[in-house]
Amino acid sequence: MSEPRDVCVLSRDWLNVQDVVDAVSSPSCGAVSVFIGMTREDVVESRKVIGLEYEAYESMVQSEFTKLCADIRARWPDVARICVHHRLGWVKVGEASVAMAISSPHRQDAQQAVTLCISRLKAAVPIWKKEVYDTQEASWKANAECLWAGPSSQRPITSSAENPKE
Repeated sequence: MSEPRDVCVLSRDWLNVQDVVDAVSSPSCGAVSVFIGMTREDVVESRKVIGLEYEAYESMVQSEFTKLCADIRARWPDVARICVHHRLGWVKVGEASVAMAISSPHRQDAQQAVTLCISRLKAAVPIWKKEVYDTQEASWKANAECLWAGPSSQRPITSSAENPKE
Protein backbone atom coordinates (compact mmCIF):
# COMPACT_ATOMS: atom_id res chain seq x y z
CA MET A 1 0.00 0.00 0.00
CA SER A 2 1.12 3.59 -0.58
CA GLU A 3 2.70 5.71 2.12
CA PRO A 4 0.04 7.63 4.11
CA ARG A 5 0.12 11.32 3.28
CA ASP A 6 -2.01 14.22 4.48
CA VAL A 7 -2.20 17.63 2.84
CA CYS A 8 -4.05 20.69 4.12
CA VAL A 9 -3.93 23.90 2.08
CA LEU A 10 -5.51 27.28 2.81
CA SER A 11 -5.59 29.46 -0.27
CA ARG A 12 -6.95 32.78 -1.46
CA ASP A 13 -6.84 31.42 -5.01
CA TRP A 14 -9.40 29.46 -7.01
CA LEU A 15 -9.39 25.76 -6.03
CA ASN A 16 -8.25 23.23 -8.60
CA VAL A 17 -10.09 19.97 -7.89
CA GLN A 18 -7.68 18.01 -10.09
CA ASP A 19 -4.81 19.07 -7.80
CA VAL A 20 -6.73 17.63 -4.84
CA VAL A 21 -7.39 14.35 -6.64
CA ASP A 22 -3.77 14.12 -7.81
CA ALA A 23 -2.57 14.61 -4.21
CA VAL A 24 -4.34 11.44 -3.06
CA SER A 25 -4.00 9.21 -6.13
CA SER A 26 -1.97 6.06 -5.62
CA PRO A 27 -1.50 2.86 -7.63
CA SER A 28 -2.46 0.84 -4.52
CA CYS A 29 -5.84 2.57 -4.17
CA GLY A 30 -8.92 1.66 -6.14
CA ALA A 31 -11.04 4.47 -4.69
CA VAL A 32 -10.80 8.23 -4.51
CA SER A 33 -13.78 9.93 -2.91
CA VAL A 34 -14.16 13.65 -3.50
CA PHE A 35 -16.27 16.34 -1.85
CA ILE A 36 -16.58 19.84 -3.27
CA GLY A 37 -18.37 22.48 -1.22
CA MET A 38 -19.68 25.31 -3.41
CA THR A 39 -20.81 28.79 -2.47
CA ARG A 40 -24.50 28.75 -3.29
CA GLU A 41 -26.93 31.48 -4.09
CA ASP A 42 -29.39 31.66 -1.24
CA VAL A 43 -32.02 34.08 0.01
CA VAL A 44 -31.82 34.98 3.70
CA GLU A 45 -34.52 37.27 5.08
CA SER A 46 -35.24 38.62 1.56
CA ARG A 47 -31.53 39.32 0.92
CA LYS A 48 -29.71 37.40 -1.79
CA VAL A 49 -26.29 35.90 -0.94
CA ILE A 50 -23.72 37.09 -3.50
CA GLY A 51 -20.68 35.47 -1.90
CA LEU A 52 -18.87 34.34 1.22
CA GLU A 53 -15.87 35.82 2.97
CA TYR A 54 -13.72 33.23 4.79
CA GLU A 55 -11.27 33.83 7.63
CA ALA A 56 -9.19 31.32 9.57
CA TYR A 57 -7.05 31.03 12.65
CA GLU A 58 -4.33 29.82 10.32
CA SER A 59 -1.76 28.72 12.90
CA MET A 60 -4.36 26.46 14.54
CA VAL A 61 -5.84 25.02 11.34
CA GLN A 62 -2.92 22.64 10.76
CA SER A 63 -3.01 21.18 14.28
CA GLU A 64 -6.76 20.60 14.04
CA PHE A 65 -6.32 19.06 10.60
CA THR A 66 -3.64 16.72 12.00
CA LYS A 67 -6.07 15.58 14.73
CA LEU A 68 -8.81 15.09 12.12
CA CYS A 69 -6.56 12.93 9.93
CA ALA A 70 -5.47 10.85 12.93
CA ASP A 71 -9.13 10.22 13.79
CA ILE A 72 -9.90 9.19 10.20
CA ARG A 73 -6.94 6.79 10.16
CA ALA A 74 -7.96 5.31 13.52
CA ARG A 75 -11.42 4.54 12.12
CA TRP A 76 -10.29 3.46 8.64
CA PRO A 77 -6.71 2.11 8.80
CA ASP A 78 -6.69 1.43 5.05
CA VAL A 79 -7.11 5.12 4.15
CA ALA A 80 -3.99 6.01 2.19
CA ARG A 81 -4.06 9.75 1.56
CA ILE A 82 -6.14 12.73 2.67
CA CYS A 83 -6.15 16.15 1.00
CA VAL A 84 -8.18 19.25 1.89
CA HIS A 85 -7.96 22.61 0.13
CA HIS A 86 -10.03 25.44 1.67
CA ARG A 87 -10.48 28.95 0.36
CA LEU A 88 -9.91 32.07 2.41
CA GLY A 89 -11.08 35.54 1.48
CA TRP A 90 -13.81 36.26 -1.04
CA VAL A 91 -15.59 33.30 -2.72
CA LYS A 92 -18.38 34.26 -5.09
CA VAL A 93 -21.49 32.19 -5.78
CA GLY A 94 -20.69 29.19 -7.96
CA GLU A 95 -17.07 28.80 -6.84
CA ALA A 96 -15.66 26.05 -4.64
CA SER A 97 -15.07 26.98 -0.99
CA VAL A 98 -13.61 23.59 -0.08
CA ALA A 99 -12.35 20.59 -2.05
CA MET A 100 -11.29 17.38 -0.39
CA ALA A 101 -10.35 13.89 -1.49
CA ILE A 102 -9.51 10.67 0.33
CA SER A 103 -8.07 7.53 -1.20
CA SER A 104 -8.20 3.93 -0.04
CA PRO A 105 -8.02 0.48 -1.59
CA HIS A 106 -11.84 0.14 -1.45
CA ARG A 107 -14.65 2.65 -2.00
CA GLN A 108 -16.57 2.19 1.25
CA ASP A 109 -13.70 3.40 3.46
CA ALA A 110 -13.00 6.41 1.23
CA GLN A 111 -16.69 7.37 1.03
CA GLN A 112 -17.29 7.12 4.76
CA ALA A 113 -14.03 8.92 5.55
CA VAL A 114 -14.79 11.88 3.28
CA THR A 115 -18.23 12.25 4.92
CA LEU A 116 -16.63 12.33 8.37
CA CYS A 117 -13.89 14.65 7.14
CA ILE A 118 -16.24 17.43 5.98
CA SER A 119 -18.41 17.12 9.10
CA ARG A 120 -15.41 17.33 11.44
CA LEU A 121 -13.79 20.09 9.41
CA LYS A 122 -16.92 22.22 9.84
CA ALA A 123 -17.18 21.29 13.53
CA ALA A 124 -13.62 21.75 14.78
CA VAL A 125 -11.33 23.52 12.33
CA PRO A 126 -11.21 27.28 13.02
CA ILE A 127 -12.43 28.59 9.66
CA TRP A 128 -15.28 31.11 9.69
CA LYS A 129 -17.55 32.44 6.97
CA LYS A 130 -19.41 35.66 6.51
CA GLU A 131 -22.35 35.78 4.10
CA VAL A 132 -22.41 38.91 1.96
CA TYR A 133 -25.77 40.01 0.55
CA ASP A 134 -26.92 42.04 -2.42
CA THR A 135 -27.91 44.78 0.06
CA GLN A 136 -24.20 45.18 0.98
CA GLU A 137 -25.03 43.82 4.44
CA ALA A 138 -23.09 40.84 5.78
CA SER A 139 -23.55 38.29 8.54
CA TRP A 140 -21.14 35.85 10.18
CA LYS A 141 -22.53 32.32 10.06
CA ALA A 142 -21.73 29.44 12.37
CA ASN A 143 -21.77 25.95 10.92
CA ALA A 144 -24.48 23.80 12.48
CA GLU A 145 -21.76 21.26 13.38
CA CYS A 146 -19.52 23.86 15.05
CA LEU A 147 -18.49 22.66 18.52
CA TRP A 148 -18.06 26.12 20.07
CA ALA A 149 -21.08 27.80 18.47
CA GLY A 150 -24.45 28.32 20.03
CA PRO A 151 -27.50 30.18 18.76
CA SER A 152 -25.98 33.50 19.82
CA SER A 153 -22.77 32.91 17.85
CA GLN A 154 -24.27 34.21 14.63
CA ARG A 155 -23.47 37.86 15.05
CA PRO A 156 -24.87 40.07 12.30
CA ILE A 157 -22.46 42.58 10.79
CA THR A 158 -23.75 45.24 8.44
CA SER A 159 -22.22 48.06 6.50
CA SER A 160 -24.97 50.38 7.68
CA ALA A 161 -24.93 52.08 11.07
CA GLU A 162 -27.96 50.20 12.33
CA ASN A 163 -28.94 46.57 12.06
CA PRO A 164 -32.74 46.35 11.73
CA LYS A 165 -32.75 42.94 13.46
CA GLU A 166 -31.14 44.25 16.69
